[in-house]
Amino acid sequence: MITHFLTVPASWLLLAAPATLSPHLVDFAIIVIYFLMVLGIGFYLKRYTKSGQDFFLAGREMTAWVAGLSFMSANLGSLELMGWAGSAYEYGILAAHWYWIGAIPAMLFLGIVMMPFYYICKTHSVPGYLELRFDHATSGLSGICFAVMTILMSGVNMFAMAVVMKVLLGWNIHFSIWVSSIVVGVYVAAGGLFSAIFNEVVQFFLIWFGALLIPIIGLIESHGWHGMVARIHANFPGQDFTHLWRGLGHFNTNPMGIHWTGIVFGLGMVTSMGYWTTDFLVVQRVMSAKDLRAAKMAPVIASFFKMAVPFIVILPGLLALAVLPFHLVPQSVAKAGEYTYNAVLPLMLGRYCGPGLLGLGITALIAGFMAGMAGNVSAFATVWTYDLYRPFMRKHASDAHYVAMGRWSSIVGILVSIGAAYVAMHFASIMDYVQALFSFFIAPLFGTVILGMLWKRITSKGAFWGLLAGTLASITMFLLMRFDPRSVAVIALSPHAKVMAQNVYQALWSWVVCVLVTLIVSSLTQPRPEQELVGLVYGCTDIPSEGHYPLLKRPIFWAGVSFAVFLLLQWIFW
Repeated sequence: MITHFLTVPASWLLLAAPATLSPHLVDFAIIVIYFLMVLGIGFYLKRYTKSGQDFFLAGREMTAWVAGLSFMSANLGSLELMGWAGSAYEYGILAAHWYWIGAIPAMLFLGIVMMPFYYICKTHSVPGYLELRFDHATSGLSGICFAVMTILMSGVNMFAMAVVMKVLLGWNIHFSIWVSSIVVGVYVAAGGLFSAIFNEVVQFFLIWFGALLIPIIGLIESHGWHGMVARIHANFPGQDFTHLWRGLGHFNTNPMGIHWTGIVFGLGMVTSMGYWTTDFLVVQRVMSAKDLRAAKMAPVIASFFKMAVPFIVILPGLLALAVLPFHLVPQSVAKAGEYTYNAVLPLMLGRYCGPGLLGLGITALIAGFMAGMAGNVSAFATVWTYDLYRPFMRKHASDAHYVAMGRWSSIVGILVSIGAAYVAMHFASIMDYVQALFSFFIAPLFGTVILGMLWKRITSKGAFWGLLAGTLASITMFLLMRFDPRSVAVIALSPHAKVMAQNVYQALWSWVVCVLVTLIVSSLTQPRPEQELVGLVYGCTDIPSEGHYPLLKRPIFWAGVSFAVFLLLQWIFW
């Protein structure tokens, strides 16, 4: 059986037309069953979605494990499965930084430090927290930025799924975009966050089961990790694709053209913290937990799974460097008949999966794309309804009216996302595009939220102008580096910096601008009285003690265990 996987499918890759992978009837049956299953779950859960809290926060009834798996699954979409596999082919094991230093410390910080504030004030979103902490203006600005980002991100998911269908099944890329959008729109509009969360938990297990096939069979073909490393060195002499930290002492000694300062500060301190603690797409899942302890445990539980994700996402990209009989090219320079970095995962899936397993693998990818699209659309519906529509357009409508608006905005979000999918087609690669979006919207927002949460002296005017300045600074730096290559050496500190490295430093400087402007304006304006900040600022809030819990049930204990495992991984892959 293993021999069949390693020989017959590999020959398919030498053919010009992707459609020659020829999935069997059983493969299509598995895909159809999955589509029917997610639609059925959406309509079944509609009966339990009566109020706004049910639709937007899943009734706040999720256990720590369900909320944690949903939290993890909401991030395990096309960006994880396909985008980072392509980035691993382009940048090597350096892409794993976005899972370890670019995720674990921030997830633990969210669970232990920030969730008490989000949960105690019972906000429905991050813009909702800014409304309570500051004012309408800051909340509205962050809501607009987040709504734009989620729609653009949903479009990336659609585009990625369409690429998979084109490479593996030969389907028309436009047909794939519309089919996926219709299915997601129906089940999210029907069941809201309830539907999205339960589908994400199902998808979590399906993704892991299907995606594990590639690294297991790939390592068998490569004769283990050391055999894979030897093949990569033979195929790409002079390039270090297999060390996590060793080549980061200089900008020109690693394939990304980045220095360790960019990884530690730009990625670990800013982009990662911003994404995991302020992006409502993921934070919304934790807010659905049934109590504060469950809300704190959910990100900690998810952190253990997150550390394992590179073995199903980054490893396929490294295996492609070792075993594919041809080299892939950037999407921006690809010619007819050439495969791009974005096609790594579909190509590896076609290489190793025969009838039945190919359908399972395709379904695992679809599950990831569905999770990503559903998460973005449900988060967009919440922010639009509660942070933009209700405060600025209709303040005193009934709860039923807001639920109806949430459903209709889900449909509108899907339609706009389709347009964003067509925009995404014109960018060089999926992850370069996505990280640029994070530097626009997430990095400055983290500066605003963390200052407001930890320091009572920050004022509403300081928060608004700091957030606006940071966002505009990031967009300006992006345009400068695209249209004036000389500016790369200044902004990204080296002319060797590739696009991913440029995005990291761009995020760092936008955060610095946000923080400086916030501090300066706050020092010149009057802060709110301390009694108005109870439950919103660290020094003004009583956090419930966990002293009555046994050690093994305390979130802080398991956060320490998770961090120790994280440090061990850095040493192993140094």
